[in-house]
Amino acid sequence: MTSKIKVDNINKVSDDSNIINKCGTNITMGQNGDTVILPNGVTEQVQSGGAIQVQSGGSITIASGATITNNGTAVGLGRTGTVDWATTPVTATFSASSGVGYFCNTSGGAFTVNLPAGVAGAIVSFADYTRTFQTNNLTISPNGSEKIGGVADDLPLNINGQALTLIYVDGTEGWINVQNAEDTETGVIPSAFVVATGGTITCSGDYKIHTFTGPGTFCVSEAGTPSGSNTVDYLVVAGGGSGGGRYGGGGGGGGYRESSGAASGSYTRSPLGACVAALAVPATSYPITVGGGGAAVPATPGGAVGNVGSVSTFSSITSAGGGGGGGQGNNGLAGGNGGGGSYNGSGGAGNTPPVSPAQGVAGGNGHSPNAPYATGGGGGATETGQNAVPSPSTAGRGGAGATSCISASPVGRSGGGGGSGESASGPTVTAGAGSPCGSGTSGAGSLSPAPNAAANRGGGSGAAYFTNSSPDAGQANSGVGGSGIVVIRYKFQ
Repeated sequence: MTSKIKVDNINKVSDDSNIINKCGTNITMGQNGDTVILPNGVTEQVQSGGAIQVQSGGSITIASGATITNNGTAVGLGRTGTVDWATTPVTATFSASSGVGYFCNTSGGAFTVNLPAGVAGAIVSFADYTRTFQTNNLTISPNGSEKIGGVADDLPLNINGQALTLIYVDGTEGWINVQNAEDTETGVIPSAFVVATGGTITCSGDYKIHTFTGPGTFCVSEAGTPSGSNTVDYLVVAGGGSGGGRYGGGGGGGGYRESSGAASGSYTRSPLGACVAALAVPATSYPITVGGGGAAVPATPGGAVGNVGSVSTFSSITSAGGGGGGGQGNNGLAGGNGGGGSYNGSGGAGNTPPVSPAQGVAGGNGHSPNAPYATGGGGGATETGQNAVPSPSTAGRGGAGATSCISASPVGRSGGGGGSGESASGPTVTAGAGSPCGSGTSGAGSLSPAPNAAANRGGGSGAAYFTNSSPDAGQANSGVGGSGIVVIRYKFQ
């Protein structure tokens, strides 16, 4: 059996003007639905260990002039600045509720948020879900004539990634911003495609082409994925060799290496690229070397041997420089493609050092025995340099190079140079022609130097010219071998 004591008031029972809730005890005042009023001048203290509990549906109202103190310091009843975030983004105009944070998606268009009626301590937050507030604003609209920051007007949010928290304080300033930030940080989303810089960059449809005509760096910042691209096709051509001096053979074309093209559009390439896989390119820097052509040599008696071209490199791919043409009675030099031999001389070996598939072939042989002093052509990427022809006396033509469309148009490279012409006491020798692809040049057939091979096509140059017959006795130098090139191609979109 329980007993109840009903009172209209709890009054002081001593000289204190306080209602004291002693440590560890509770006083329940009233029932659900009742209003308990502390008159002016009455102080309620909660001592250490005590508590004031407001049951479900109840409230505490602080009248004008009343305060709550913590060890003598007045404190308010506003919120602590936090909200509960609704994790379903909103996409159209809506009315906000106090205590809730909203992710607002304006990617489909601008819209408005209507604030709740202002009650001291009410709090709302908003965040740009898709970082599109600049393109499509989110407008915050106060209730009726209430204010935001002391102004009775709408507040537009127009910065990408903006996040804002408002707390209602009073009728003077209304809703006050307590946090405003531009939160644009996102996780790193790897690109599905290779992303890289370096060289001269052009595009052919969905494919990027990086062309290096000199030293540089291919910098990969994103390695891509199999669903987009994660390999690159390549063409690496070394510098061509120069033709020999007196009675010289043609210079060999620079070593020629390429992939099949299957990874970046299946463009037309030479037979040398058949079944050659593209290269994976993890994100790092790849130094590029582009080989120069062999220097020219004079047609002085004794017959200088032509100079070998320089290597070109990309990643694990190295192409060897073309071999120099043999001078007076000497063999051609070995290289990516071999130089042509002088009279009584053999063409230099190609594919030196050896790689698979082969980067080139041998140079042509000179005529044996001596007269006529016809010489061999330099080797080209797809054809051995031609041998000398004794009758009519003709130096060998440079071997054909290889043609690829990796740079979006067909270009022939790494052809051989032609052997030297001769007008002496014996039979006249016709100079050998350059490679059919146009990258290697013809041998000298008069007192004009042999043409230089074209830059960045890796061709061998033609050999020198010499005559001791009057009135045209004299000599002309060989040409300069053509410099190489590196081309890298990949899918970028």
